[in-house]
Amino acid sequence: MPTKTPAEQALARSYTTGDRKISFNVDELSVSHQPDRSATLTYWLTVEREGLQSERWEFTLPWDDKSFLDVLTSPAPDPERLQQLVHIVRTALEEWWDTKRHSRKSAKMGRQLP
Repeated sequence: MPTKTPAEQALARSYTTGDRKISFNVDELSVSHQPDRSATLTYWLTVEREGLQSERWEFTLPWDDKSFLDVLTSPAPDPERLQQLVHIVRTALEEWWDTKRHSRKSAKMGRQLP
């Protein structure tokens, strides 16, 4: 298995939202690089919310923003830009979670696992 880049390692870390209401436990992250220099991030998650049963999900995020390609692939990315990338991806993950029941586009990005 190839060594994960620092960005892949950072993006694969589990975290809890700022309001501490939702924990996104990353079971696995796969990053597929496309010939057009875009990427696809696929997460396998266990989502935990207080008082509710945990849920397992697969979430796929197409990543067309080539301005962060260097951060995603670098063996030593700029720490500030790495933090920006992690923040943007986590924001997209949280937006998907909040809108998946109301937005067809968001719904297509994830599927609940048994």
